[in-house]
Amino acid sequence: MKNTPFVRPYRSSDREALGHICVMTAHQGQDSSSLYPDRELMPSIFAYPYVHLEPDFAFVLDDGEGTAVGYVLGVPDTPGFAARFRTEWLPGVADRYPPVDGAARTPSEEMIGLLHTPERMARDELADFPAHLHIDLLPPWQGRGYGRTLMRTLLDALHKHDVPAVHLCMVRANTAARAFYDRLGFWQLTVPDPGPVWYLGRSTTVSG
Repeated sequence: MKNTPFVRPYRSSDREALGHICVMTAHQGQDSSSLYPDRELMPSIFAYPYVHLEPDFAFVLDDGEGTAVGYVLGVPDTPGFAARFRTEWLPGVADRYPPVDGAARTPSEEMIGLLHTPERMARDELADFPAHLHIDLLPPWQGRGYGRTLMRTLLDALHKHDVPAVHLCMVRANTAARAFYDRLGFWQLTVPDPGPVWYLGRSTTVSG
């Protein structure tokens, strides 16, 4: 009999699956491997530092057989996380991804630029939404209610730690993701010159 998928805390044995999920969803919710040939690059920016620095706010969707097929990763204090990213995470990956001289010439160089500027995460306009998150599910697991369960799990964890509100940053082109966040009660936040992204936020209170 097939086991039922469920949400559980991240564990270190999930690291490889975490990286795979990140790569397979990092381009507007789809496979990013053709854009970023080094499959460790995107996880080194958007996944691994979260479980390294804030493991208490990392949860995965287990397929029922022990394999993570989705995740939600959060941090309760974005400015604090940005500071720790620079001092505790960046030194460990900077040799593999050194800073780019001059303007970025490839998608990978653009991402390396983000890696080396963690302070970009801490914006004054988002002070009322101190936490932030990333949520991704492999395509076969999307649209089945698991994203809602992951999100509710993280919101509850943040709320229990007295974090009042959370934000996220998403690429505008990912319209399916925007519809998902709208259904979950996120609303668009006013951020000057946001570029090709939206900032969305909501309270961590989970009703119902």
